Amino acid sequence: MKNYKSATLALSALIAILAGSAQAQTADKLKIAIGSRGVWENSISELGQNAGIFKKHNLELEILYTQGSGETQQVVIAGSVDIGVGVGSYGVFGAFSKGAPIRIIGPSITGATDQYWYVRADSPIKTPGDMAGKTVAYSTAGSSTLAVVLSAQRQFNVAVKPTATGSAAATFTQAMSGQVDVGWASPPFGVEALEQGKIRTVFKAGEIPELRDQSVRLLVANAAALKERAPVYARYMQAYREVIDWMYSDPAAVKAYAAYAGIEEATAKKMRDEYFPREKLDPSKVGGVDAMMRDAITFKFLTKPLDEKQLGELIQIPKV
Repeated sequence: MKNYKSATLALSALIAILAGSAQAQTADKLKIAIGSRGVWENSISELGQNAGIFKKHNLELEILYTQGSGETQQVVIAGSVDIGVGVGSYGVFGAFSKGAPIRIIGPSITGATDQYWYVRADSPIKTPGDMAGKTVAYSTAGSSTLAVVLSAQRQFNVAVKPTATGSAAATFTQAMSGQVDVGWASPPFGVEALEQGKIRTVFKAGEIPELRDQSVRLLVANAAALKERAPVYARYMQAYREVIDWMYSDPAAVKAYAAYAGIEEATAKKMRDEYFPREKLDPSKVGGVDAMMRDAITFKFLTKPLDEKQLGELIQIPKV
């Protein structure tokens, strides 16, 4: 009897080991492209992977960072990656209308409460009106930063020279060296320079009312990959939501983000609470679609609004 029990225990242990091995082998891989490493909103995939949340859903993420959402959009369309994070909505509408294989699987942020435009401390530019004729930075074509710059011209009744400068870090170098008059950033980028008085804020995206309810940055997928691997994308979105909940409820998440972004924990928490309200990261509904299409037409990303059938094809938020 004793030998029988020992054999049974050994067999159970072997089954458990084999089951764990099989589970590890069946982990689905997803390639994720993200613009602007370091931004709170863009840290979800990496922090969630490090915390084991995506692993719990049998997902293994391969994460790469780009210079901005225009670049992110292109690698999604090309099929080089499965998911793009933080892609500008106007660019997505425009690409889809031209037949690009891109689909929206959720918003990455609604509103643009995090982005701000700044100048060097010694710049003569004090107000948005002073930007007339000046070079004003945005990241890449089709990005949310370009959408904000174009909207700012209308909001502040000023004509500027929109200038592509890449990532927030690259933009900072160009702004400080005088290659561009007005730079753009999203916390934590530039926060220390603001506190030290090296730069001054000229305007914030949150000052533009028409953008507050728009999902200005999106989670997008390659159309063919989404169709072929729909359950995998659904698991990604389920895990994505769990990571967001964790990031707003567990002090360990703030600590992890602070290490990821290279900032103090107190700064990380303050930045999260002031610039990234929890409700703005809700990935379950794309907000302000009609307004975004109207502006996409005004800014020549679209020639006409997408109809209901087209929107149904474009927006495919996985059910979880």
